[in-house]
Amino acid sequence: MAKETIKRSYTVPLRTKFANTPRYKRTNKAVRVLKEFLVKHMKSDNVKIGPKLNETLWQDGIKNPPGKVKIVATKDDTGMVRAELEGVEYVDFKVQEKKADPTTLKEKIEAKLDGDNKKKPVKKADKQESEKQPAVKETEKPEEKVEKAETKAPKKEAKEEAPAKSEEPKAE
Repeated sequence: MAKETIKRSYTVPLRTKFANTPRYKRTNKAVRVLKEFLVKHMKSDNVKIGPKLNETLWQDGIKNPPGKVKIVATKDDTGMVRAELEGVEYVDFKVQEKKADPTTLKEKIEAKLDGDNKKKPVKKADKQESEKQPAVKETEKPEEKVEKAETKAPKKEAKEEAPAKSEEPKAE
């Protein structure tokens, strides 16, 4: 037996079916109505909607699906019905294979370390500058803090002594 495919084009009215549903469910209802239409007219329970048709249904969001859609439905010998927009060929969704990820903890750590070494090349001049600068800064900071604390303390004592002199009785 040769492979038999049935190809038909339809204009599916959606508005009359989703008009009485709440706004936040309208596009979901339109997808269900489209599938029910294809089950009824193509006489098969196994129905798939193409990616471009799905995008067209959802392009204006969940609240505003299109009122009608022109589609081309194809039924193959196994009974699978595939629907797509008119003028567009149906493309199956392909599952992409995952890249080989490291499975053990040791492999994961090595992969991260290798990635860090490749990302940051360090120049010899940068190493020398970074080694010298922190040592100098560490010795300067504690001395500066001590000097600042000593300079502030005498000013406060001078202010406290001034009011005490004004309270002494004047000699006549």
